[in-house]
Amino acid sequence: MFGAGPPRHILSRRPPLQLLVLVLVQSVGRGLGRASPAGGPLEDVVIERYHIPRACPREVQMGDFVRYHYNGTFEDGKKFDSSYDRNTLVAIVVGVGRLITGMDRGLMGMCVNERRRLIVPPHLGYGSVGVAGLIPPDATLYFDVVLLDVWNKADTVQVSTLLHPPHCHRMVQDSDFVRYHYNGTLLDGTAFDTSYSRGGTYDTYVGSGWLIKGMDQGLLGMWTVIPPQASLVFHVLLIDVHNPKDTVQLETLELPPGCVRRAVPGDFMRYHYNGSLMDGTLFDSSYSRNHTYNTYVGQGYIIPGMDQGLQGACMGEHRRITIPPHLAYGENGTGDKIPGSAVLIFDVYVIDFHNPADPVEIKTLSRPLETCNKTSKLGDFVRYHYNCSLLDGTKLFSSHDYGAPQEVTLGANKVIEGLDTGLQGMCVGEKRQLVVPPHLAHGESGARGVPGSAVLLFEVELVSREEGLPTGYLFVWHEDPPANLFEDLDLNKDGEVPAEEFSTFIKAQVSEGKGRLMPGQDPEKTIADMFQNQDRNQDGKITVEELKLKSDEDQERVHEEL
Repeated sequence: MFGAGPPRHILSRRPPLQLLVLVLVQSVGRGLGRASPAGGPLEDVVIERYHIPRACPREVQMGDFVRYHYNGTFEDGKKFDSSYDRNTLVAIVVGVGRLITGMDRGLMGMCVNERRRLIVPPHLGYGSVGVAGLIPPDATLYFDVVLLDVWNKADTVQVSTLLHPPHCHRMVQDSDFVRYHYNGTLLDGTAFDTSYSRGGTYDTYVGSGWLIKGMDQGLLGMWTVIPPQASLVFHVLLIDVHNPKDTVQLETLELPPGCVRRAVPGDFMRYHYNGSLMDGTLFDSSYSRNHTYNTYVGQGYIIPGMDQGLQGACMGEHRRITIPPHLAYGENGTGDKIPGSAVLIFDVYVIDFHNPADPVEIKTLSRPLETCNKTSKLGDFVRYHYNCSLLDGTKLFSSHDYGAPQEVTLGANKVIEGLDTGLQGMCVGEKRQLVVPPHLAHGESGARGVPGSAVLLFEVELVSREEGLPTGYLFVWHEDPPANLFEDLDLNKDGEVPAEEFSTFIKAQVSEGKGRLMPGQDPEKTIADMFQNQDRNQDGKITVEELKLKSDEDQERVHEEL
């Protein structure tokens, strides 16, 4: 604003140095000016602080650099100068003789955004000489001043933490890459830039010289139109931080007891997840689709960081996987929800996993106390109770819901392969736990109520078993068949056996314990099938020429093949 001579913003050239010295000497010697409240001239600057900001972290001191606006008037209100009219702030160091003494004193102790009215007596202004054509001799000067900025060359970056998250596992360091939002203002609150208006974060390396020095030190922001010599204030929200040397970070949130197997490359896994950015913004969730994410682990089907992070997990484990962008979607991001260079956090719940080479896992839970000499085998007709669930405990089916055990002939392809295998070799009364991989259950497509690629958990109890029949047989004799089988079948001795006679004879053999039908089948249907096999010309009756035991048929077939 004003130097020790005339106002340098008003006069085009400065007066000679001799005149400046004379003005100061005369003004100090004469002490002319407005009367003080006691009636005499003012001895010092009169300061009226008519607006004081609520917060004043710093006051102007000698040697500080300040930026301010002012209006200068005489006692009668006539304006002689104004920085507003020039639309240019005064930017100058105070207390070193660059301003008139009254202004130097009047600025001391001011806060940013404070407004003061200064009354400067002549001996602290332009004295008895004044400024030709502008300020008369012995003039008392009135200034309305608003301070907009103050700093000192000895200042460092000032950092104030406005909000600190409760869990901070990592702080920004040199060479880290950060993504952040910011609002940039001058010290008086005038906004000059914001990342929010551009709809994206500001992304850069820290401590590598890519930012202004103060930004590197304080993790500040970028700028657009900024006055010279301006202090900058940035309100920064750190979105995420990573280093190009970062690896995948794993955190086990919950580990189920008894983890005997961990996922390895080549396993096929089903898991739920919530995916979020480091600031907590959710970008995807399998729960919202009510469907697990299913994939091979360690085979490159998913982003590298997730491929690594899923390895070593247990079934039922809750795991947090933090993935740096170079192991996720890189500088470009993906879609409209994952920005470039974003660190991704996945909270994963592992439902199950298996390997295509897995067999059925069989664990005996209990066996009957009495000696077990015979166990279930292929062809046996068995009755069993079962509970079926997913590995996360989701109940699927139970025979107890139907009030009766399940019935099946082992090896007849009536149940899934894994269950068929798990029921073999059991004693009556034995209880087992079976873990059945999907390729031995319902496969990739699943079944009604069973998700695709699901590993199934069965608890089975063998209730009863009946010896099965050899493959291809519907009825077997316990001893040798009758020597004259056709005559025994021909109950009315008319030389032919209709279906009624055939059925009556077979039922009698069963009831007398001489033979048995294939277990697990409708006896009437089995007998009807037997009759149809023997009625070779399909005329509704069996003759002695048509009747043949299966053993005789098999022997004839061997001879034909030979």
